[in-house]
Amino acid sequence: MNITLAQAENVIAVAKERSVSIDTKMNIAVVDAGANLVAFARMDGAWLGSLDISIKKAKTARFFDMNTGDIGGLSQPGGALYNIEHSNGGLITFPGGVPIKNAAGEIIGAIGVSGSSVENDHTVAAAGAEAL
Repeated sequence: MNITLAQAENVIAVAKERSVSIDTKMNIAVVDAGANLVAFARMDGAWLGSLDISIKKAKTARFFDMNTGDIGGLSQPGGALYNIEHSNGGLITFPGGVPIKNAAGEIIGAIGVSGSSVENDHTVAAAGAEAL
């Protein structure tokens, strides 16, 4: 099962609302279950360099079906996934990517957010992921 465009647009709308509420400007990407980009928004004034990061965060969260911050913990020197960020054409292993689940708990996509601190990125991504 995949996230629909309408669902992805709703996820982005909720994430944008959360971003505005904490006074940040974000790049927000939503991918489907196959890690293909479905929807993207770059808020006015969001960093250009964060565009690619947001997409990679979403893909990373879907590739491994976990929050990117959790992968980051496992990818530190001595960790079980050390150097994983060099696989799959480059992954992002810090917070801001979150899997998206449907009502049945099945992963149907992921959201990636970049443009502020990693804590803010995760807060906005989590809000978007919870929109469904």
